[in-house]
Amino acid sequence: MYPPPRAARALLAGWFSFPDGEATAGDVLALHRVEDVLQRAGLPYDVAWSPGFRADAPQLDEVSPDRYGWLVFVCGPLHGPQVEELHHRFARCLRIAVGTSVIDPGSPAVTGFHHVLARDGQGTGPSLDLAAGAPALPARPVVGVILTHGQHEYGPARRHDTVAGHLTSWLHGKDCARLELDTRLDTHDWRLCATPAQLESVLLRLDLVVTDRLHGMVLALRAGTPALAVDPVAGGAKVSAQARACGWPALVPAERLERAGPAELDRWWEWCLTSGRVAARQIRDEFATGTPTDAATGLLEALRAVRAG
Repeated sequence: MYPPPRAARALLAGWFSFPDGEATAGDVLALHRVEDVLQRAGLPYDVAWSPGFRADAPQLDEVSPDRYGWLVFVCGPLHGPQVEELHHRFARCLRIAVGTSVIDPGSPAVTGFHHVLARDGQGTGPSLDLAAGAPALPARPVVGVILTHGQHEYGPARRHDTVAGHLTSWLHGKDCARLELDTRLDTHDWRLCATPAQLESVLLRLDLVVTDRLHGMVLALRAGTPALAVDPVAGGAKVSAQARACGWPALVPAERLERAGPAELDRWWEWCLTSGRVAARQIRDEFATGTPTDAATGLLEALRAVRAG
């Protein structure tokens, strides 16, 4: 027998609500699907979030159960004391689980719900996960990040740690998909590319590369992907020199980054994602046709000169 709801407002919760829980992309998309259904039906609701994920949002230990007539638990497995505690705290609410996995149907975590709309484990065929039907999301830039904390050969001119700190702090606030990459190849570590072709295949699919490495910039341009490059050596070194050799303008010296901060990075970010796309492809085409020339063009002449000498 369902208790009659005392209020029309629902509280949406899930593993993303517990203080030591985690918010996965799938769980949050499942939440969006449920929100969309409730919004279309004109039903008011709140969402309880983990303080570790969204400290400014309503939290389970702060909301008043008396405010809600419904508790809707979204996605994830129904098990454990945290889920069981919800039944005690929200005992006077109508409790529904939706899009969840039922591992043990006899568990108090499961039986405490008045209704379970499971995605699997209920003795019937599986239903589509809620995340699949969530509202479409706008695309975000996919950004490869290639940084170095080494290059100690530059001695006191090194600004690598400072540059990396500025870049990572700035990137943290950008609405983009970040992908940490390394130009180092490794045939044993599955997390790293084993061949240049593998790395180039990744770079081809990016919208932008943010880097303080010479090859981070050059390989991005070789793939036709714009690079926002920062020279981490005071006074400029190989990254600045290579940017000039490539004719690539999106280069920020370490000193300018320290003075201008995020504003300088924002300016080149916008350029790279607009005009920079065309400029990078033009440079890619120049690379492919052999212009501008590189040091290898003089190799045979140098060998002949050595032999003649």
